Amino acid sequence: MDYGWGAHDISAPKRVQLADVPVAKDMVLEDVQSGFVGAVVRVEKSGGLHVMVLEDRRGRTRTFRLGHGFLLDGRPVHVVAPLPAARTAASSPARTASGSVRVANARARTARASRIWVEGQHDAELVEKVWGDDLRLEGIVVEPLHGVDDLEGAIRAFGPGPQRRLGILVDHLLPGTKESRIAQHAMTAPGARGNVLIVGHPYVDVWQAVKPAALGLAAWPVVPRGQDWKTGILAGLGWPHHDQAAVANGWKRILGRVGTYADLEPSLLGRVEEVIDFLTVGAS
Repeated sequence: MDYGWGAHDISAPKRVQLADVPVAKDMVLEDVQSGFVGAVVRVEKSGGLHVMVLEDRRGRTRTFRLGHGFLLDGRPVHVVAPLPAARTAASSPARTASGSVRVANARARTARASRIWVEGQHDAELVEKVWGDDLRLEGIVVEPLHGVDDLEGAIRAFGPGPQRRLGILVDHLLPGTKESRIAQHAMTAPGARGNVLIVGHPYVDVWQAVKPAALGLAAWPVVPRGQDWKTGILAGLGWPHHDQAAVANGWKRILGRVGTYADLEPSLLGRVEEVIDFLTVGAS
């Protein structure tokens, strides 16, 4: 049997012929050199050369010359001029629930090592409903902590670093609160500084980050001190509230009234966007 062992000419390695892919609007490409990922928003001629403008999920744009050096669905391609039949009239881009430009036919990116941590399952479901499309495009996973009492220990176990960052969203993060002291102590964990960002909203529970108007209310019910907050909210709304199943159904009704970012309070919107930027800007 001849295994082909012996002298070989390696002076001229075999060239790989990349597939020619005509550029098209909304096509998601990654520039290999810079790592910039975006959807094609327009193609034009500049100095006799075809160039394309890519827009990422934050609305930032960059212009690239067509050719080599791009990935499509994770594979290298040779981007060429659009086919005449592929030219369509410009239209307003579709938007995701978070308000960013929707990337047509986008495939979820392989998950990064970095994570977003939120306090509980309801927080995770709300973030997923509004920012889910953006997070899948960026390869960011949201995980519920089910409480932050031992946040420092959780960060220590995670082992954060430059390529393994954490963005943490904490309920009721106000100066002087128990939560603020927990957050301050958590940042003493090894590797946390520069690689962990802890932010928070002022609400007792993430339910309150949903605008009352989304439920047809002028304001959320006031819950007396010492009463369980979720139970008190449901009672104030006149909804069933006597057991955990009632609480779960109540949250389902509230979440069902959230359609886009416009149904959430700005104090939550800004913090989630801040965390996503922290995990993705400059990341490869």
